[in-house]
This record gives sequence, structure tokens and C-alpha cells, in this order.
Amino acid sequence: MADPAFDCDVLVVGLGPVGAALAALLVRRGVSVIAVERDTVVYPLPRAVHFDHEIMRLLQQLGVADEVGRHATANPGYEFRTADGQLLMSFAPELETASGWASGYMFHQPSLEHALRDILATNPNAQMRIGCQLEGLDQDADGVTARVVGADGPVEIRARYLVGCDGASSPVRQAIGGGLFDYGFDEPWLVVDVKVQPGARTPDVNLQVCDPGRPTTCVLSGPGRHRWEFMLLPDETPDAVLRDGFIEDLLAPWDCGPLEIERRAVYRFHGLVAERWRVGRVLLAGDAAHQTPPFAGQGLCSGLRDAANLAWKLDAVLTGKAQDNLLDTYQPEREPHARALIELAIGMGRVVCTLDREAATARDRDMLAQRAAGAAPLPPLRTAPFREGCLLAGSPGAGTLFPQPTSGDGAERRRLDDALGEGPWLIARQSAPAELDIVARTLDDPALAPFHPGLARWFEAHNVPAVLVRPDRYVFGTGEPATLAAAWRAALTPA
Repeated sequence: MADPAFDCDVLVVGLGPVGAALAALLVRRGVSVIAVERDTVVYPLPRAVHFDHEIMRLLQQLGVADEVGRHATANPGYEFRTADGQLLMSFAPELETASGWASGYMFHQPSLEHALRDILATNPNAQMRIGCQLEGLDQDADGVTARVVGADGPVEIRARYLVGCDGASSPVRQAIGGGLFDYGFDEPWLVVDVKVQPGARTPDVNLQVCDPGRPTTCVLSGPGRHRWEFMLLPDETPDAVLRDGFIEDLLAPWDCGPLEIERRAVYRFHGLVAERWRVGRVLLAGDAAHQTPPFAGQGLCSGLRDAANLAWKLDAVLTGKAQDNLLDTYQPEREPHARALIELAIGMGRVVCTLDREAATARDRDMLAQRAAGAAPLPPLRTAPFREGCLLAGSPGAGTLFPQPTSGDGAERRRLDDALGEGPWLIARQSAPAELDIVARTLDDPALAPFHPGLARWFEAHNVPAVLVRPDRYVFGTGEPATLAAAWRAALTPA
């Protein structure tokens, strides 16, 4: 029975894609959630335009992968070119990914947000309070009291935990104090989103044009849409570059034919990381915790990984399966991932955002030589395993994303996550002892037969007798089955 002292288990502040995904993950687990959102409607125009295979796997877990996929296009690749069109470097889509989905997708953000909110609208554990703004919060040893103002006036909401998914300016982050680490990358760009009209000829690959006269991005943004981003030059103002004539002049050299401008905005691309992601019963996720330039296409991905990491831990704590200090593993796990991707994006940005012509000439010369020699100018778009947190440190594969083998094609395709369901898994070569709250299987289990080749390859590569996979599909650890089960229990409820 619900505790009458609390209005909900978790109060989520902000119903963008990160807040909506976190709320959806929680309510599917039976956690009661109130989500408050200042804006009265889903922002109807594109913002984020890329997510990767791991995020599609998360959407699969939420049951909306097919719906979101109707508003997405597989990433065709990413090229950096000189002003005169020479290829500096390229990132081709991976043919195989750990998640069993395409390596990346160009998508329409409003469609994603509607799909996530539809989950909340039909789940009895969820309440959405739209048009409500957080005015302040207080917390004590047992919970958080938030003061929220909406159309009906001010109210207080009492929750066991509060998560701020409330964007870059984050009132929640301000309320709990703590500063921001600033990477010192701060560049203004004009973003222009268009609808592609019949007869238009837009590029079929994502492009970064490293032109010192005007650094430019040109990418797909879901079916029937395209995006251009133009770096502002030192003497330009936002008001000036937002004018119709200015934008038409920028698009004219692309000679794409009929386009309908859907959105125009000036953004400052920068890299920031909050110093504290948790203070007591208040936590941060998404842009409230970290912000990145868009060049690696990982801003939304990082926020949704926050949601996946945090959801199962909150559930474990709220249901008594884990102690509260499990939440202390959230920032140590997620911050290094987020920082690595921010630093990669800044590295890409420093390649692109070069206005000095002599420096650009030297850059092009060096990168063309590197490419001719077969060297990678930038590190691959992969992050290191978790080094600390909720894992069996030192065991092979610990802290890495566990693969999702698939079988079949099209409508007959089957995926491992759907077969095994939510919660932690213990998969063993020989014997998998039954453990409370852990799905235990052996490799020869008939349920795993369609996925046996992929699983067997992973076991051979790591040379381990068993693996324990966390609910967010990261590897807790490997070793003997009984040892893993005991280590998992100890990690959740340390002495």
C-alpha cells in the first residue's frame, strides 16, 4: 500500500526526452512517478537529431522502438571535408553493434517525446502535471518536498526522491548548489531545420565542412527533414543571422532545390559538467548534469544513458532490494562516460571551428597526410568500461555493455532482451543456480537457442564460466555463478 506521507516515489522535474524516459522506465517497474513540466505542449520542432544503437535498445525495452523507428533513418555515415570538398576523415556506420541495432539513427525529436509520453499517459503509476514549474525544494532524511506552481496555483509535492531533468539552466541544479566544470569551448552557431520538398536534392551523408570562411554542418534529421548549422563569424549577431535573406544566402550554394524552413535558432555550443550529480535525495540527469557540443551526436544519448543507469538503481532502493548508497555509484559510472564523449565532441569541434586560414591550411595538410597514411585523426566513438561503481572490478568484461544477439529477419527478428526480460541476468556455461530476483540461464537453455552463436562468441572471447548482467545491460562481472550471485547481493546491500 502506498505511504500516505508521500505523493509519489520519484518526482521527475522536466519532461523532455530524458525526463520522460526516466519516468517511463520507473513506472514500468512499478515505481510511482509524478513528472512536472513547465511547457504546456511538446516542443513541436526538431532539436536533437541523432541517437545511437544503445539508445534504440533502450527504446526497445520501453516498447517504442518500432514507433520511433518510423520517424528515424539509419545513420548513413559522417564525413569531414575541406572547403573544396576533399575528405579529411570519415566515420562509417558499424556493420555490427553490441545492441543488435543499426549503429545510429537520424530522427525527429518531437515524435520520440510523444512516444515516451504515451507510455506515461496509459500507466497508472504515472502522473504528468503539465504547465507546472518548480519554485523550490527542501529535503530531509526521508524525502523531498517540492514547491510547484501551475495553473491552479502553488502546491507541494512530497516524494522519496527527486530527479532534475530540467535542462541546461536547471533550477534543480541551482537548488542543490555546486558549480559547473567548464571545458572552455564556447562557440555560437545558427541552426536551420528544413522540410525537404518534392524534387529537392539534399546530401545523402552527414557532413562537416571545415571551411575557415564559414564552418558548416549538414546532416539528415529524420525522414523528409534536413539540418544545416552555420558557425557565426566574429562580427555577426544572432538577430542578423536569423533574417530570411541571410539564411537564404547561406543555403543557396548547396543548390538543394525546394526546401521549407521549419526552424531557425542560435545556440552556443559548449562543454559543461556539473560537479555534483547527487545531493541527498536529489539527483541530476541529462543536460542538468552535463552539456556537450553536438559534433559527436551524443548529447541526447548521454542523457538517456543517465536515465537507464539511474532507473534500475532507484527501483532497487525503493523496493528494498538495495541500500540507498547504491545511488552513490551513479555519478562515478556515468560522469567518465559523459566526459569522454564531451571531450571527443570538443576535439571534433576544434577541427571544425577554425577561422584562421593559415591554420586551416595546415590542419587540412596534416589530416590529409594522416588519412593517406591510414591513421585515425581522432579516437573512435567508444567509451571505456566503468572503472568503479556497481560492478565486480577486475573481472573480464566488467563495466562493458553486454551484447544483444538477434536471430531472424524483418518481422521474424528475435532479440535477446525480449527473451530474457527485465531485471538482472545470470548466464552460465554449465550451471546457473536459481537466485531470487535474478533471471538464471545456462547457455544450452532452449530459450537462448536462437542467440547461442552470439553468446558463445562473447563467452569464448572473455573465457569466463558465467556473467551477471545488470538491468541496464552493462556487465556487473564474470566468474563462477555462485560467486557472482553473492557479489551481486553484497554490492546491493553492503555490510
